Amino acid sequence: MRKVTFLGTGNASATKCYNSCFAISQNDETFLVDAGGGNQIINNLKKARISLDSIHNMFISHSHTDHILGAVWIVRFIAMAKLKGTYGEDFYIYGSSRVLDSLRTICKLALPGNNTDFFDNTIVFVPVDHGQEENILGWSFTFFDIRGASTEQYGFSIMFPDGIKLSFFGDEPCKDDLYSYGMNSDYMIHEAFCLYSQRNKYLPYEKHHATVREACENAEKMNVQNLFLIHTEEDNLSDRKQLYTNEAKGFFKGTVYVPDDLDEIIIEPAD
Repeated sequence: MRKVTFLGTGNASATKCYNSCFAISQNDETFLVDAGGGNQIINNLKKARISLDSIHNMFISHSHTDHILGAVWIVRFIAMAKLKGTYGEDFYIYGSSRVLDSLRTICKLALPGNNTDFFDNTIVFVPVDHGQEENILGWSFTFFDIRGASTEQYGFSIMFPDGIKLSFFGDEPCKDDLYSYGMNSDYMIHEAFCLYSQRNKYLPYEKHHATVREACENAEKMNVQNLFLIHTEEDNLSDRKQLYTNEAKGFFKGTVYVPDDLDEIIIEPAD
């Protein structure tokens, strides 16, 4: 069984839910995408019943605090497990060279030397470039530069062996000339900072973010079947699913999911 677990769904300022990050799991292996902004990533992994020793690959989309600082805790706990002899395999961290340099620097400043001694040995930094293809866990990844307005940022698409396609566009609006990476995705993960109807309240465009409307318009143009909306404001958490789903209906014909923290979605071929 293959599933996506949303470990966090909130934007950078969220405190009532965790910052946006997620895990794709299959056959006792987990691919972690971003890690939020703090050590709550460790607790949320435990709540989701995802063990650290199932995580041998992680991708960091960009170096904003709400995406990279949690990765320091992942590195710390994996290094500690290595020191105890309870994590025997290599751990690969994917991202742009700039992101990996940032993570390396933060870890060197914040973690004990016996943690960072594993760097470039069994904790391996793997830089990715625009259009680079990688086979990870038997899944065909294509990484791409989303040309972020606020900082360098990458997304990816995955083609699974059974033909299912999943794409992730980071936390800025998708640009038209990048549609090819998400075209005909069975599942797409796209940020939606707020409702389009509340754009004057939350000012998403000033922060280089999209609303529910733009996320849905992008997905519709790319012929997406299932759309996950994350990286949202936190003022409407109790009603977020209903509010976002209702607005989405006017712009997207597929299925919309508005996950809460720790929600799990099975991603398998349709019967």
